[in-house]
Amino acid sequence: MSGVDVLELLGLAREVAAEAAGLAADMRSGGIQVQATKSNDLDIVTQADTAVEALIRKRIALTRPADGVLGEETGEAEGTSGITWVVDPIDGTVNYLYGSPSYAVSIAATTKSADGRRISLAGCVHAPVLGNEYTAAAGHPARRNGQELHVNVGVPLREALVSTGIPYDLEVRGRVLADFASLAPRIRDLRLVGSAALDVCGVAEGRTDAHAGRQLPIWDYAAAALIAIQAGAVVRGARGGPPSLELLLVADAPLADALEPLLTDGGITHA
Repeated sequence: MSGVDVLELLGLAREVAAEAAGLAADMRSGGIQVQATKSNDLDIVTQADTAVEALIRKRIALTRPADGVLGEETGEAEGTSGITWVVDPIDGTVNYLYGSPSYAVSIAATTKSADGRRISLAGCVHAPVLGNEYTAAAGHPARRNGQELHVNVGVPLREALVSTGIPYDLEVRGRVLADFASLAPRIRDLRLVGSAALDVCGVAEGRTDAHAGRQLPIWDYAAAALIAIQAGAVVRGARGGPPSLELLLVADAPLADALEPLLTDGGITHA
């Protein structure tokens, strides 16, 4: 998108994510409860989710009032600038509820391609308890706390450490078990962190070799996917297409090529 300063967008993402993460951490230290549920009684919202998203929307509106915002908790408010901020106020809400440190605020500035796909221009994933800030802008290196990140390359399938997640949709959970059965005999091990944004950032920093996710809405990975791409990963969906609810696959390109058949032919995507 011409005329857009992606580093300026990144600066705002970082500033707002840090403030939002501080609010989330403060609210968690004071005690937190389930406020509501969404798709089913496992898919929860805490009062912090809504408070943090409200803060993010307010800060973006003050600085860039013409931009749109798409948030997990309160939907999309369209703008006129061509930029939409995709926001997950607390990615890893169940972790957050239980006091696990593996949760994060995720903010990405996006635009749309000619075919209507969202393209991330800048993104920040801020995990306050872990003390990690992951950042990237299009055409610029991915970083964690200022240190440049690179994905693991040349990892053979049998040595791959792959993260994944358990979706809230109970029907899809059965399908994910098929992924486990397909992957487990052929890779080093599987990891479940409970935050898709941190899982994808984990690939970017080499903490894992790949991530395979199901039923992930765009706010779960809009920022993290850009971070992974700028660290050298490919980010794609089933059969080489773009990421979708069907599949999000993040890895070094040769490893993604090796994993994908296990997640299509041996997994769930024909269901």
